[in-house]
Amino acid sequence: MNIDVMIAALPKLLEGAWLSLQLLFISGFFGLMIAVPLSIARSSPRLAVKALPYAYIFFFRGTPLLVQLFLVYYGLSQFAFVRESPILWPVLKEPYWCAIITFSLHTGGYIAEILRGAIQAVPVGEVEAARALGMRRSTTLARIVLPRAARIALPAYGNELILMLKGSALASTVTLLDLTGMARTIIARNYMPVETFLMAGVIYMTITFVLVRGLRFIEHRTSAHMRGRPTGPDTAPPESIA
Repeated sequence: MNIDVMIAALPKLLEGAWLSLQLLFISGFFGLMIAVPLSIARSSPRLAVKALPYAYIFFFRGTPLLVQLFLVYYGLSQFAFVRESPILWPVLKEPYWCAIITFSLHTGGYIAEILRGAIQAVPVGEVEAARALGMRRSTTLARIVLPRAARIALPAYGNELILMLKGSALASTVTLLDLTGMARTIIARNYMPVETFLMAGVIYMTITFVLVRGLRFIEHRTSAHMRGRPTGPDTAPPESIA
């Protein structure tokens, strides 16, 4: 094990890690924006409303991310109207934006299903209480259902972010030098795959650790009402009289 090789590769790997983080957070943001209306429509009892979201979620959950990435990067450029479009082609000819679009659409399908389950897990009594207070359906959704569902979905959403971090390694297949792509480029020069990939793995684990701790902090802060009050001399319950 050559430690000097690992240290020498670190600056370039960190450069690739920065691109991986961009892909993760930008696609995570847009994926969430896609997922919220999809999850609301998916929770509707009306077949006409939930049919299209169901088809979207089924497609992006049922096909591999690599296939979706190739369809966007290689497939859309086969159409003449895409190549001739002054709006679409400047975006779709860049591998960076193709990766962002694909990852956003992919994670949007997964997050939509997570939120759909969380919306349906909101206690019915809370919704009925809001209705009894005279809240409209839209107000109940915005003030009661979605905030409660976000808290329920937070652990699963964190898992999806970690999976997307690992999935971002596929960006190297469309010439992007993310963390994995940068590692492969370095290996082509130093012929030291074990040391280089080991250092890349350490960086992935560090990012994952920071994500997990950050999500746990958010979960802790948003669940303060569910934690018991501290016990002590001033808060101990009075002794019962036998």
